[in-house]
Amino acid sequence: MGRRVRVAVRVEGVVQGVGFRPFVHQVARRFGLDGFVGNDVHGVFAEAEGEQRDVEAFVAALRSQAPPLAVVDDVQVREIHSIEGTGFAIVASPDGGGADTLISADSATCADCLREMRDPADRRYRYPFVNCTNCGPRFTIVQGVPYDRPRTTMAGFAMCAECKQEYEDPGDRRFHAQPVCCPACGPTLRFEPGGGEPIRSAAEALAQGAVLAVKGLGGYHLAVGARHEAAAGHLRARKHREDKPFAVMVADLDQARELAEVGAAAETALISRRRPVVLLPTKGGLADAVAPGNRRIGVMLPYTPLHHLLLERTGPIVLTSANVSDEPIVYRDEELKRLDKIADAFLLHDRPIHIRTDDSVVRIVRNREQLQRRSRGYAPEPVTLKRPAKQHLLGCGAELKNTFCLAKGRHAFLSHHIGDLENYETLKSFTEGITHFERLFAVDPVLVAHDLHPEYLSTKYALEQDVELLGVQHHHAHIASCLADNGEDGPVLGVAFDGTGFGPDGTIWGGEFLLADLSSYQRLTHLRSVRMPGGAQAIRQPWRMAASYVDALGRPARDDVVQLIRSGVNSPLTSSAGRLFDAAAALLGVRDQVNYEGQAAIELEQLADPTETTAYRARIDDVVHGEDLIAALLDDSGSKAARAARFHNGVADVIARTCDRFREHSTTVALSGGVFQNVLLLDRTVEQLEQKGFRVLTHRRVPANDGGISLGQVAVASRTTR
Repeated sequence: MGRRVRVAVRVEGVVQGVGFRPFVHQVARRFGLDGFVGNDVHGVFAEAEGEQRDVEAFVAALRSQAPPLAVVDDVQVREIHSIEGTGFAIVASPDGGGADTLISADSATCADCLREMRDPADRRYRYPFVNCTNCGPRFTIVQGVPYDRPRTTMAGFAMCAECKQEYEDPGDRRFHAQPVCCPACGPTLRFEPGGGEPIRSAAEALAQGAVLAVKGLGGYHLAVGARHEAAAGHLRARKHREDKPFAVMVADLDQARELAEVGAAAETALISRRRPVVLLPTKGGLADAVAPGNRRIGVMLPYTPLHHLLLERTGPIVLTSANVSDEPIVYRDEELKRLDKIADAFLLHDRPIHIRTDDSVVRIVRNREQLQRRSRGYAPEPVTLKRPAKQHLLGCGAELKNTFCLAKGRHAFLSHHIGDLENYETLKSFTEGITHFERLFAVDPVLVAHDLHPEYLSTKYALEQDVELLGVQHHHAHIASCLADNGEDGPVLGVAFDGTGFGPDGTIWGGEFLLADLSSYQRLTHLRSVRMPGGAQAIRQPWRMAASYVDALGRPARDDVVQLIRSGVNSPLTSSAGRLFDAAAALLGVRDQVNYEGQAAIELEQLADPTETTAYRARIDDVVHGEDLIAALLDDSGSKAARAARFHNGVADVIARTCDRFREHSTTVALSGGVFQNVLLLDRTVEQLEQKGFRVLTHRRVPANDGGISLGQVAVASRTTR
């Protein structure tokens, strides 16, 4: 016999609510070890005793064979005194102490659960809440840690004898699965008005053209038949959503391929446990009102048993956030009255949702995912900081596409998508979310980082906190976000292209070339500034920016706009790349007025001929002359599609040439800002930069748009404090 040893083990990471304790139990039994395993506020703890080689194999398995939803950050092991005992047990979670564990994101229903749900002989046949340790609700039902049933919204559902037997059986897939339930003891489904079998009634309502409100994982959705023209039109009118495309849920990959072009990377994203909305080139076949004038459609697969059951009885359905225009998604049952004028019928259940969480959205860029909205399926799993934050930090984010970010040690907890902080309901969601994250992850910020714009509600929130404050310039935060996303320190040449950001010189920035690291930045150059006639009106009415650029070229423009520009009244200067794209879109007749943020640029990208390789040329001296691209577009007699493409290629060309001018500072370029969600531009820019020998950093785990700003703020704060 070899030497008998006993070790104490601490496992940190996403190890609660993912079947880690039963996994440890099974591994210990496999190697014939004695001891125990449990959850506490720091993660998973265990003691294991047996032959030394078996104990070493046990520890190795914890590192390399974790359950599907687990993320193991660290396994700490120390030898302790042996004690007498037999068997291996799962012990109760102790109370007290500061939380230091991680929570898993919600995960799509696994294949095993789907097989049970479709088996007439199984007791969970057609049960819309089937789940196990490998799938189901997590973040949206967790109220506190350690992650145990009493600290979730399943606390009100007492397990029946059969579920309890599964829960307590180490050999069962539901061993210590906190949301475990069945038709006898779990949540129930109902349809209103009229009752009846809920799934059948809901499917019939959709077939008849009704707008259906469906309670999901992180809130309510609004659904209509995706091929029902009248229903899609009614939904658009009732939501006051004039043009912005709706997402569509399909039953399986075959249906997805009928509606859109699905490549290998898109397929991987669609079937992943995160189940995001994936933006794909459309093949048509849907109601015109689903995505009017749009070449792309957002497609997702079912991610809950309820969705699977509903899609079995319907064709593709529109599934969009249930909210009144500009308000956050409805998630509490008592808020349903807000949907009275939108929904005709309701598919409801009685499992409470603890925190609202919208669907995540991705595009495929250079054969990999590019997150456009990071929420369900991703949050609250942290971004790992290259160097630990020495203090507890909060980044309050921006005004549009807001997220917040809390940091402790090496973990940056980037929140779910909050939305645009333009009304009380969204601001309330923002403040409630911060409070929940602070409690969940035991973060008590001693420094709060915020945007420099004094009128952002996120900035005003920060200024009300009785802690140390740090203002972080918007575009520095963009580049810092890209650095943190890639585990880099800098310095880099940072290209921050977006719509709006408050510059320290009092102008509106947005076409910036920075030399930046996580501590500081220097503005090397920028797009030549032009006037924004009418201020914020120029964002909503791109024709104003077209007139401003035409006037900047010394060419005849609308008299009323010229007078406004000459007066300087409500016509701030801007270097914004977003406004440059708006001007090009308006001059090509794409869009004079927008109904949602970024619409003109999105439609300009869709117009562009992807086979066109020639580019407009712009001068570079002390500034980058974006107006030259407008002049070339005006003087070009080619087709609109060719001109749109040459404009995109010209922007990519001038970015690469500008970076080449500053090569002595760095040969690494970081691209960030909402403009780089334009796949055509991003692809052409990366190609041009790589041809010039640059290493290029783009976003991977967080959005390039303002949804990543809070991470950048935290990254800067972590380096500028002692």
